[in-house]
Amino acid sequence: MSPTAASIQRQPRPVGVAVGRNLLAGDLAVPEPARGFVMFAHGSGSSRFSPRNRSVADTLHRHGLATLLIDLLTAREEELDQRTGRLRFDIQMLADRLVALHHWAQDEPALRDLRVGLFGASTGGGAALLAAAQEPHGVHAVVSRGGRPDLAGAALTRVMAPTLLIVGERDEQVIDLNERAMAHMRADVRLEIVPRATHLFEEAGALEHVAKLASDWFTTHLGRHQQGR
Repeated sequence: MSPTAASIQRQPRPVGVAVGRNLLAGDLAVPEPARGFVMFAHGSGSSRFSPRNRSVADTLHRHGLATLLIDLLTAREEELDQRTGRLRFDIQMLADRLVALHHWAQDEPALRDLRVGLFGASTGGGAALLAAAQEPHGVHAVVSRGGRPDLAGAALTRVMAPTLLIVGERDEQVIDLNERAMAHMRADVRLEIVPRATHLFEEAGALEHVAKLASDWFTTHLGRHQQGR
């Protein structure tokens, strides 16, 4: 990463994306020039304001990657989910909305020529992989942080995008779920265990480790700007 790139500050602008009858609220940041585009799928109970995902997005931006942090649930749906916990596990609905966002990005002049990656956290990891299975030629890389790839079910066999699974060393149940999911995947998939980290990567240096792994993965697989889309 060059000194010039390192000095770039992510300055997102608010966007509203119509998906069916719903308007999804997000924050879009596009560096100049951009070498790829990453959409974030937040986990249960989280939002585009998640400090963890914003921190990762800052690192991706410094590496020349455009980022979209967006709420896959509307405010009304989020309120319902807080009461019932039902929508956060509706992986098909969340994946369908990621696919719709991908189609929206193809009509955005600043994004249409960029290769696309998905970054999913917690249940968002399952949604990201299901969306990648539904868009096998449109999604070029996936990173899951403390994710639930198992929630993508049988669709795991249809994922073509190179996939990085990141789990904390002390998140033993999620490690097991990720290892089981890997056994069903045919794509290039790697599991990275962050030492001493728990599920939320709150330990000193843990989130920075996640951001470094994610930025390396995305710059490797999204860096071919325009050619080879």
